[in-house]
Amino acid sequence: MKNKTKINKDILILDLIEQNPNLASILTDDYGFHCVGCMAASMETLEQGALVHGLTAGEIDKMVEELNKKI
Repeated sequence: MKNKTKINKDILILDLIEQNPNLASILTDDYGFHCVGCMAASMETLEQGALVHGLTAGEIDKMVEELNKKI
């Protein structure tokens, strides 16, 4: 584990991927975040991106919990 900082829904998508590159496949494969490499990733939080992709508040909480288990 390189980064032991807990992930929250306010982290920028790009920061999340830069700190934890192994999480990119989870975001793309499990949650449809095909934007991890696009310009929006540098400006959108994990929560904002999730809302754009149609996730509910409960699904966002579950995603954050899953990502934290993977770091």
